[in-house]
Amino acid sequence: MKPSLMFLLVFALTAGSQGQAVDPGPRPGPAAAGGFFPTLNAAEQSAFQNGIAQFIEDEPVIDSPQGNGGLGPGFNSTSCGSCHSQPATLGSSPSPTSPQVPQNNPQIAAANESNPAKTNVIPSFITPNGPVREARFISKPDGKPDGGVHNLFSIAGRTDAPGCNLPQPNFVAELAANNVIFRIPTPLFGLGLVENTPDYVFTQSREETRDQRRALGIEGHFNKSGNDGTIMKFGWKAQNKSLTVFAGEAYNVEMGITNDVMTNERNLYPGCIFNPTPEDSHAAVGGSDVDAFVDAMRLSAPPTPVPPNADTTAGIAVFSSIGCGLCHTQTLTTAASFNTGMSAVQYQPFSDFAVHRMGSNLADNITQGTATGDEFRTAPLWGVGQRLFFLHDGRTTDLLNAIKQHESDGSEANQVIRGFRQLTGTQKQQLLDFLRSL
Repeated sequence: MKPSLMFLLVFALTAGSQGQAVDPGPRPGPAAAGGFFPTLNAAEQSAFQNGIAQFIEDEPVIDSPQGNGGLGPGFNSTSCGSCHSQPATLGSSPSPTSPQVPQNNPQIAAANESNPAKTNVIPSFITPNGPVREARFISKPDGKPDGGVHNLFSIAGRTDAPGCNLPQPNFVAELAANNVIFRIPTPLFGLGLVENTPDYVFTQSREETRDQRRALGIEGHFNKSGNDGTIMKFGWKAQNKSLTVFAGEAYNVEMGITNDVMTNERNLYPGCIFNPTPEDSHAAVGGSDVDAFVDAMRLSAPPTPVPPNADTTAGIAVFSSIGCGLCHTQTLTTAASFNTGMSAVQYQPFSDFAVHRMGSNLADNITQGTATGDEFRTAPLWGVGQRLFFLHDGRTTDLLNAIKQHESDGSEANQVIRGFRQLTGTQKQQLLDFLRSL
């Protein structure tokens, strides 16, 4: 090939990567999520509203008994809603005054709530305009795998925790040892539809694209329950089987509140245990908080995308043409449901709910179930139009950057991202505009 023709070919292949496509940012206007599924009857709507009320309730240390309380001894925040609030309750983090201007990270206020001496130190990775985060340690002091959540704060110093002296973890030392990874809250909208999707729908959907996936080096697998062998769907690594397990684990791990799912206290420390366990129980008057949280998630509507236009229609065509949809599956269908109007519903989560190798750049070196150190569940893209933070640790607010972060040694997305880089600037912008329409 003549040098001049070679130059023209290289120029044609690389011109798109020089385009100035930009993330338009979270779209303004009212939250496009946060309500109940529209076909629910009056009793189901009431259950949803009660779930939201319990979800945003601030929790003290003292349980009276099995009432409103049980915080600690370690905690990451004082209500579920403080972590799941963008763009509405059940979302991700944090709560904004407008989609472009976040409020102070709610964990900063929660750290020393009811603590006149303000004894909790705010870790360096919890910043006023940064995402809500939990911290996991990769290894234990003896070098064995850890992977567990280490709570950011202690109830020591609170007026409702007299005599407790539980210290905070030494995050300064652990950060210096590169032993800390982060997770941000996953959005919870529409999860009743996901929970009620049978396994064969997920497996059949992947089987239909098997040859296309293999051609692009995309494999992935489902993280399956060690108890019944069925597909797990919830959490960054699809490590939780059901919404009940998901809610019960979060209540215990994030807030230290024991419940019928997770009955034992974490962070046991002399002088810091104030309540009988479980602190949240089905036996409580009005039922348990965990049951209420499940109602809120299970009965919630999925995010509503904006109506398509020529730009976003072109964007979804680009999305499909380079292979994004091979992991971010557009449409799934539910089974029969006890909840009004939620049977055989076709919904658009843009996820296959499988876990995939994301390579060295995104690896957190944490294993949960059969999801290993660089494997993550395909993040559902519904609602991404109003998200502020992206990827499992909230490392970026730029959707374009989040896409590029999928490329690294060992990532199943490498060939897809190479295809993305070869798009024209216009095509990249159409893709970004489509994603922000969801």
